[in-house]
Amino acid sequence: MSAIDALTSSDRAVWLTDGGLETTLIFHDGLDLPDFAAFTLLDSDHGRDALERYYRSYIAIARRHGTGLVLETPTWRASADWGRRLGYDEAALQAVNASSVAMLRVMRAVEPAPATPILISGNVGPRRDGYVADALMSADEAEAYHAAQIRTLHDSSVDLITALTITTVDEAIGIVRAAVRAGAPVVISFTVELDGTLPSGQRLVDAITELDAATDSAAAYVMVNCAHPDHLAAALAPSHPALVRLRGLRANASRRSHAELDEAEDLDDGDPAELASLYAGLLEALPDLVVVGGCCGTDSRHIEAIAERCAPLARGRSGAGGQRSV
Repeated sequence: MSAIDALTSSDRAVWLTDGGLETTLIFHDGLDLPDFAAFTLLDSDHGRDALERYYRSYIAIARRHGTGLVLETPTWRASADWGRRLGYDEAALQAVNASSVAMLRVMRAVEPAPATPILISGNVGPRRDGYVADALMSADEAEAYHAAQIRTLHDSSVDLITALTITTVDEAIGIVRAAVRAGAPVVISFTVELDGTLPSGQRLVDAITELDAATDSAAAYVMVNCAHPDHLAAALAPSHPALVRLRGLRANASRRSHAELDEAEDLDDGDPAELASLYAGLLEALPDLVVVGGCCGTDSRHIEAIAERCAPLARGRSGAGGQRSV
């Protein structure tokens, strides 16, 4: 069974992800992450231990609730431009991307399968700011930029590639093309503003439609991350055919805008129970939603609450509706 088939099989009605990796490490663990770059922690025993503790907490949640789990490598910033800012050349970036996958593969190997099925996703971030659609790239430029990281992650045996916090459809198109060229299954996760539009100003449903048209629907599915559920709700055009492609959500705990989050010196971790309730509502509204987790401000408390509310609901939905298809 392929990774994508596993994500949509009827016996695992919902798959969890982890929460807000970077905000957890910064605000809860007191670690310094220049440029929000968690991959730098792989260079030290102390940093690697912090990453492993973080991931183990989510493996435990998935085990308790009988769900699948998608773990993202800590490589959101491990591409050429960001790496160069942090003193990593091409060889060093290749090594750290490969090392991140190896770490998660070792952690997965000690889990009893299939009791806690775990998929390892190679995490690709935007070339520039994840909140602002500035200095726009063409799809060809995006493909050329992201190709090296995607190829390294795929060659390191990730189960899929997930591009998180993507602000423009052209960058999404380039990432999908690079993944297809590498032979890797790929997921695109857009981010949206308070009004439900991408930072580029495009409606989410229009971005999904344009992405699929330009890539022959090559992305396995589409997600939204780094936005509160209320912001996603604003993007849900009733009965729009593109919404069948929306299979995942990694929401922020906070209702703050991207601009407010960018300037904040405190952590707005919201209310885990309320967030879980909002997820449950979206699970009802979006029958194809199967991957649920967190982004900025969320931690294991939020994912535990989401699992408690959504895992039973999703099992009931899956039992009534049968197996989903991609």
